[in-house]
Amino acid sequence: MDLNQLEAFAAVMTIGSVTGAGRSLGRSQPAISKAIGDLEGELGYALFDRNGPRVTPTGKAFLLYEEVERSLVGLRSIRERAVEIGREEAQPVHLVATPALASTIAPAALQMVAQGGGEFPEHIHLRSASAEQVVHAVLHRTVSLGLTSLPVAHRGLELHWIGEAPCVAVLRADHPLAGKDKITRAALRGERVITMSNRYRLRQRIETALGDDKGDKPLDVAIDTNTSFNAIMAAHAGLGVALVEPITALGMPIEGLVVKKLAVDIPFYFGVVTPFGRPVEGITRALIDAVETSARNILHGFVKRDAAEHDELL
Repeated sequence: MDLNQLEAFAAVMTIGSVTGAGRSLGRSQPAISKAIGDLEGELGYALFDRNGPRVTPTGKAFLLYEEVERSLVGLRSIRERAVEIGREEAQPVHLVATPALASTIAPAALQMVAQGGGEFPEHIHLRSASAEQVVHAVLHRTVSLGLTSLPVAHRGLELHWIGEAPCVAVLRADHPLAGKDKITRAALRGERVITMSNRYRLRQRIETALGDDKGDKPLDVAIDTNTSFNAIMAAHAGLGVALVEPITALGMPIEGLVVKKLAVDIPFYFGVVTPFGRPVEGITRALIDAVETSARNILHGFVKRDAAEHDELL
């Protein structure tokens, strides 16, 4: 398979028609059809069910698409960098972070570096992705810097430091619990709880901390979702109490909502990672320091921990 085939496949998956994909890529409809047909021939299975110019992706196409899109992002970065090298341009910053970090701490850190008076790149690529995708991008060296929730015990990553801050409850200002100083385990009984769906990260710590005293009754979660912002907006709609990491809650305040401490400490951990063995200097070093300062400014109870504490903490 080649780049033309993968780009044609990704365009058809995104747009939903061969004709539209051709327009987007500046190719003819027959050229797109041929590229898809050649790719299917190499793979040995169909990627689309065809009905004239409209196509419907098969189940296998959806499984393949995520990997193809990640690969195309890396190839585009290589292409852009090759052009920059030819023009003797400075390398842009490629920063990838989980949605919570990408929308709050990352922009604050970039602003701090920009106002610092030192060297600042003309081009910045800031992308949000799941924690697993952040790790993938750093491992494959397609980004300069990654900000992600923990754990990240992968070989090939350089974890510079760990940030810790307590999770919070977010609820409407007119909610009966809004006047409480802290939200207790008992107060959450009978409430519709909204929280994360990934049981391998924050969700597990929340359920363990807020189960009953014997630890054999899990928290009753009415709504689970994949981002804290979704959970917070569900709370804004009056659907329950959101239990989330503090970065989104404190970094993106929303009128009509209040952020409350939890009586039980549930630490949220995040880290700053770069490709292992790659020198960290210039703008990347400045950003790592600025991320720490931004986290201290945004997060109540922020604690910076040494990277060597990762396994003990998690």
